[in-house]
Amino acid sequence: MLNALEILTTVVVGVMVGVEFSVAFVINPILGGLPDDSLLRGRAHGGRMLGAVMPVWYVTSLALVAVCAVLGRHHGGAGLAVTAGALLVLSVVMSLLLLVPINNQGKTWTPENRPEDWRQQMNRWDRYHYVRVAVLIAAFALLAAAVAAT
Repeated sequence: MLNALEILTTVVVGVMVGVEFSVAFVINPILGGLPDDSLLRGRAHGGRMLGAVMPVWYVTSLALVAVCAVLGRHHGGAGLAVTAGALLVLSVVMSLLLLVPINNQGKTWTPENRPEDWRQQMNRWDRYHYVRVAVLIAAFALLAAAVAAT
């Protein structure tokens, strides 16, 4: 049963990390090549769509890692799983404190109501997101190592 849980956890966390990586290095650069109005509309729509899905995905990933760490505490790699979980907690805290406030504003913007500094706010969100992606990749790598050690 632990093996099936570890596989499920690895897939759920891995796909989440892949989506966040894609936002940083594929989707946002594509949107960045569009005219301002299209860029703004695309980022706002992405903020609404992913803003609804990602909180559930983050919490589910964290819960699965926690269960794997508890159930696998007597196996090799438990410390790696705990560290992966701690990094996921850090990513959630970063999201809540740094990214969500910007996203909550940006997802309501239109070409008619955008603030003067909308580009600076999006760039700040991107910088925070790059750091979050690095944290998520580290968490995923540690999770993979933990699963391999059991």
